[in-house]
This record gives sequence, structure tokens and C-alpha cells, in this order.
Amino acid sequence: MFGIFKKSKIVRKSDNLNDTTTKWFNGQKVKIKSGTSAPSTRRNQTRRPKNPTWFRETPLPVPSVEKKQMLISSSNGVSKVAILEGPTLVQYYSSENTGKSKVGNIYLGKVKNVLPGMEAAFVSFGEEKNGVLYVADIEGSTKNSKIENLLKTDQEILVQVVKDAMGEKGARLTGQISLPGRYLVLIPNSKTKGISRRLADNERERLDKIIRKIKPNNFGVIVRTAAEGVSEESLKVDIEKLVEEWKTVSNYQSGDAPKLIHKEPDVSIKVIREHLNSTFKKVLIDKKLQYDEVKEYVELTSPEILDIVDHYDDQLGLFERYHIEDQIKKALDRKVWLPSGGHLIIDRTEALTVIDVNTGKFVGKNSLEETVYENNLEAAEEIARQLRLRDIGGIIVIDFIDMESQKKQQNLLNRFKQELAKDKTRTQVFDISRLGLVEMTRKNVAAGLIESFSDECEKCNGRGLIINDIFSNKTIDEGLLETEAVVE
Repeated sequence: MFGIFKKSKIVRKSDNLNDTTTKWFNGQKVKIKSGTSAPSTRRNQTRRPKNPTWFRETPLPVPSVEKKQMLISSSNGVSKVAILEGPTLVQYYSSENTGKSKVGNIYLGKVKNVLPGMEAAFVSFGEEKNGVLYVADIEGSTKNSKIENLLKTDQEILVQVVKDAMGEKGARLTGQISLPGRYLVLIPNSKTKGISRRLADNERERLDKIIRKIKPNNFGVIVRTAAEGVSEESLKVDIEKLVEEWKTVSNYQSGDAPKLIHKEPDVSIKVIREHLNSTFKKVLIDKKLQYDEVKEYVELTSPEILDIVDHYDDQLGLFERYHIEDQIKKALDRKVWLPSGGHLIIDRTEALTVIDVNTGKFVGKNSLEETVYENNLEAAEEIARQLRLRDIGGIIVIDFIDMESQKKQQNLLNRFKQELAKDKTRTQVFDISRLGLVEMTRKNVAAGLIESFSDECEKCNGRGLIINDIFSNKTIDEGLLETEAVVE
């Protein structure tokens, strides 16, 4: 009698393949088309890819900008760098802030604690808080490596900071050292070979042939976007410079850890190394000494764009002429106004950043649908700029105004991704959720603009409100009786 429970082949047939029936499934109505269904087998089942496609999404090409400028100003020993697209400030750097940042610095550290349960170790590298080194970031580790077999307490190890300490968390460290140059990144003791995916296929093929010829033994190489159109000779010079740099770094003396082995250059040189390319129309520098240093670096690394570097000499300050400080003050506000009268509300929490889009004073002209669509497009452009300017990282959730049209939703998402393509920091945008939210991530490396220009409130500890003292004894003053708690 139990034969009815045996596995059997079920075939459903219908004379009319266009017949559909409506059924409830998981609390939702779904339409099911009648027809023939084949039995499910392991062979014809499509396996879910191990790596979802959205992690391998090809980056969009960077949109062209009419007038892109870099301004470098120095005063009282502090260097400040502003990047403009037209008259609009899109990125800001200061040596006062980056001086606190340790990202890129290389240290001889000492292991303090090894935690097998966390697959990590705490390493002292000369800062107040110990850094965290995970087993996957240790040089020579494999997938099945155990950290207790690789590191021991009080062991000295060469480490590099990849993420600054934030809040209660210490800095993120890696034992896989990398040395960034103008056109490529050199990775000692590695076989890595990569080329920026932002480049066209034919350019990637050209650079791949060059790298195969000039890549030194026992070094990995990652070619940057700035290498587009660069000659073989220039790439070779960049590699030779980085190899000499590594010889200096690796020639350290053990026994006196923790100590600094290699420090990143001044903010002006660092920003030029990371950002300057042929898309910039002008680089203005107000101090003659710094102008000479920058000009020498550009002449050595990118002589083809040397003519865009100029010395600014005027009674009116460089940043004052371009209203940089006014734009920074606006970037510190919680509310950001859009050109048509809408606005954004940007709130930072411990886990993520939330951005709310509102129509505000914008009432539109034709219809509510068009008004919302135009407001969302303006918001998408401004949000991409604010993420770069404020250097917001981690998880970001954006609440655009709801739109019924799926076509307009997709157009909005495409516009947002196009604007984010201007950002050199790695971002990942997901589809609009059922609640109408756009979820995205942006690589979090250092403290953002607001954290750099502010201190936590001593009264509310950064919470933004003060709780009323509801347990005060003012009821006694009002003549009310205070009863004692009874413990049974």
C-alpha cells in the first residue's frame, strides 16, 4: 500500500498552450501557463553561479566633463587640494586630514594576540589601537591556512594599512604589500597580473603585451586606468622606480618593532598620482615651492600634460576665487538643495548611510509623474557628487520618490550608475527593491569629510538629542509623595 509514495514521473498536458490559471503562491497572485512540464533532474537543473553577476559587472565608461580643474593651496604648513568639474567642487583633500590617515603606510609590526576563533591577529604597529590582520591577508596564506600556524605572539611582521581605524575598530592591515605608482601598482612576491576594466578591450590587449615583456620576476603588476595611451618606455620607468622603492622597504632591520618603514607622500603628490590625467584642463598651485615640486613630479611621470600645470599668483586667494570654502560648508549640512527646489536629507548611522529624496519646493509643470521623475534624476546626479565630496563609504540606502513606470525606474538607475562612473572609489549598485529603495556600497577606506571637520558632542555623545531627566526628584518639590520600592 505504500507504493503510492514512490517517486513517479508526472506529465501535465494541455490542448491549448496559451491557457493560464491564477493561483496564490507565498501570499501573492501568480499566473501559471498550462503546458507540458518535464521531470526535474539534477542534470537539467541550472546551478546558481558561485559569484553572482552583479559582482562582475563591467564598469561604465567615465562620462566626459567639459572643464575639469585641480586647485592646490598651502598655508601654515597645511596643503589643500580641490577637484572641480566646471565651477562645482566634487572632491576635497587636506594634509591636515590625510596626515591622520595611515592608509598606504608600511610598518614593521609586532603580533600581540592570535585569535584562531576569529581567524585574525591583533598587531601593534605604533598607533594607539592595534591593527587587525586576517588570515587571508597574510603573505603566503592559502584557503585552508590556520592563522595559529602562520603567526605567533611577539612575532615581527611587515604590514601595510589598507583601512584607517574608525570608531571602536582598529585599522585593517595586510601582509600583502603593494606599491602604487603613476601608471601601475607593483605587488612584491606575487604572480598577480591585472589591467583596469575601465579601459577598452583593444587598449587592454596592448597593455597586456607590454606588461608581459617588462614585468620583473617575483612581482605582480596591476595596470591603472591612467596608463591609457602611455608608451612602453614610461611604464618601464614606473616599474623600475617602484622596484627601487621596494628594495628600500625590504631592507629594514628587525628587532625594533613597531616602527614606520614607508610613508605615503604629501597630499598634493598623492592626489596627482591618483587622479591627474589628460581629462584635466588646468592645475593651479598658489605656492611657488609646491609648484616646483609638483612640476618636477609631473615632468618625470607624465611629461605630455606638463603644460597644464600653472602657478597661481594673485592678490585674491585661490580657494576664495573659486568659492571652495563656501561649497565645503554646504557639504557639511544635513540638507542638500537640488537645482529645481527639491532636496536631499543625508543621515549617517553606525551601520549605514541613509539618503532621503524629497520634492521640497519643486512643483513641476505637466504631471505628478514627470515632476517626480525630473526630481529623481536631479537627485541621482547630486547624490553621486555628494558621495565623492563627503567621501561616504560602507552601505548606503537611497529612498528615491516612488515611480510606477518600470522604464523610468531603470532610466533612473542607469543615470545614477553613469554619474558614479566618475568616482574612482569602487562602488556597487543593486536594483531597486520592492520598497522602492536603492541599495549600494562604496569602498570605505578613511574618515569622511564630516568626520574630519567635526567632533562628537560631549552632551549627547553624537546622538543628536538629549534625553530628559525623567527620574529626577522634582516630584518632591511639587509636594508629591515619593514611595519607596518594595522588594519581596
